[in-house]
Amino acid sequence: MRYWIVFFLLFFLKISGFCQHKVTFLASDSLKITADLYLNNYNYPFILLFHQNGYSRGEYAEIAGKLLNLGYNCLAVDLRTGGKVNYIRNETAFRAQEKNTSYKLIDSKKDILAAIEYAGKYNEKPVILFGSSHSASLCMIVGNNNKRVNAVVAFCPGEYFEPEISVKDALQDFDKPLFVSSSENEYEYIMEMLDYAPVRTRTIYKHNEGSESHGAKILWESNKSSKECWLELLMFFRKIK
Repeated sequence: MRYWIVFFLLFFLKISGFCQHKVTFLASDSLKITADLYLNNYNYPFILLFHQNGYSRGEYAEIAGKLLNLGYNCLAVDLRTGGKVNYIRNETAFRAQEKNTSYKLIDSKKDILAAIEYAGKYNEKPVILFGSSHSASLCMIVGNNNKRVNAVVAFCPGEYFEPEISVKDALQDFDKPLFVSSSENEYEYIMEMLDYAPVRTRTIYKHNEGSESHGAKILWESNKSSKECWLELLMFFRKIK
């Protein structure tokens, strides 16, 4: 019952006291990264939000505000590969193509590392990496053995980078709390990929939505499983707070 009370407060209380504005910062290869900064409190830790392939920071337009109620700041980042979602164009991807900067899926790792550095300008508290599809896999890879990362939330990760990188191999002795969301169709595949990640560190949520709910958009209110998924995610955040 206590969890449901928190859940309904999260969804129905008006969010106030934060500012949102667009920011830019540089990746290690000098590509300018665009992000939406949701600043709740300078002393709060950050959740860094990364979209799925073909999308933009707009994947989190509905999600970020709710996460602020958990006592975090948020940074929703345009990765160098993507397009447009929820009427928000991926500005980083446009620049990468315009400047002929490499924008393979694996190259987005540079953008995630740059976002971690950017959040460090506000405070030195460890961040939470929150990824969707290919960026979920990158968040797990980057987060492992990284002192600047407190936990990882991964919606529908996969082996998107072979033969260059095996996500399964990269997760050996994974040392962070890990929340993974999976559709029923992807579940066995994802569990095989997580085989080397210690069971004690991970929380798995399986839903029965189809491919139209791939990635973090399972949290959108338009999805039937969104409330259940939010509740599971809230319980995970409660454990790591």
